[in-house]
Amino acid sequence: MDRLDNTVRPYAWGSPTAIPKLLGVEPSGEPQAEMWMGAHPGAPSRTGRGTLVEVIDADPKAELGEAAVARFGPRLPFLLKILAAGAPLSLQVHPDLEQAREGYEDEERRGIPVDAPDRNYKDANHKPELICALTEFDGLCGFRTPERAAGLLEALGVDSLKPYADLLRAHPEEAALREVLTAVLTADREEMAHTVAEAAAACARLGGDHAPYAGLAHHYPGDPGVIAAMLLNHVRLQPGEALFLGAGIPHAYLAGLGVEIMANSDNVLRCGLTPKHVDVPELLRVVRFEAGDPGVLRPEAALDGEEVYETPIDEFRLSRYVLPEGTTAHDLTLPTPQILLCTAGAVRAGEEDLTPGQSVFVPAGEKTEVSGAGTVFRATVIV
Repeated sequence: MDRLDNTVRPYAWGSPTAIPKLLGVEPSGEPQAEMWMGAHPGAPSRTGRGTLVEVIDADPKAELGEAAVARFGPRLPFLLKILAAGAPLSLQVHPDLEQAREGYEDEERRGIPVDAPDRNYKDANHKPELICALTEFDGLCGFRTPERAAGLLEALGVDSLKPYADLLRAHPEEAALREVLTAVLTADREEMAHTVAEAAAACARLGGDHAPYAGLAHHYPGDPGVIAAMLLNHVRLQPGEALFLGAGIPHAYLAGLGVEIMANSDNVLRCGLTPKHVDVPELLRVVRFEAGDPGVLRPEAALDGEEVYETPIDEFRLSRYVLPEGTTAHDLTLPTPQILLCTAGAVRAGEEDLTPGQSVFVPAGEKTEVSGAGTVFRATVIV
């Protein structure tokens, strides 16, 4: 078992206080957006044996288990994070596995450098992800029905939004959503900036369901993503609730602290709320224009006190243990690699004492027990 020393990423949208508060340290005054736990080459966790990348590379089968290596290759297929949103993240989607492979191979053939600002596909992998709230957590996830989206736009009383509302009411669901998102993202930028300003003022005046969009416009004035965001479901998670973001589902995190887990990939296609590159044609190829409930997940009880967040993919499996005072030790031994993260209280994992924000990597098959009084998240894979 390896205690992990993890990197905190200072992205501009990060909260300056949420991660320091969890860790019990003084804020630096700078944004602290994400703490990464895993073997992502961009910021691998450090151990007493070197980085987790180096540890796994030295003996993949011993660290990951033969079944995981056979299924996913000699790498840890997930990345675990603590995410602290102090401002909205970009509105985005992720490709499915086939789209990622096609896009990556195409950009490789065209000789686009991996670090180029207009590069869409940094790797050939998909990026499904799960966010579990540690505090109240606001986000956008999936399309509203066209009728609901039209009603939201019409209530603003902004003349330049009326054509979008009319389109939403005039076509079948998929065509309506596709046409309106395309129109918003390809509109004249000067005209759209004026529309966004009018819409933001109306949202601030109306409040209620419209209030989150006034906040978006405050952070991203004139951005077409503010109007695109109004096509999406607004979701407020309570602590312990989660969202699964599959391929093609437009989403954005707005505010809050959570545990996030994802397939180990950097592939993001942005829709707006960002100064970064937006490739509209490629985005439209990847987005799934399907309206529906965002599907808030709550953990399901499993054996020995484990609570599992069920998802339809195998690269990661997230669960938690909420341990009351006086609980007997739980055996967490698995034939797959694990990262254990404490988010509340004080727990003991193997020979390591963990407090909030501290984590360990457990090689496949290593005997592991957890005890104490607190909350532990467990990240592993399904083979």
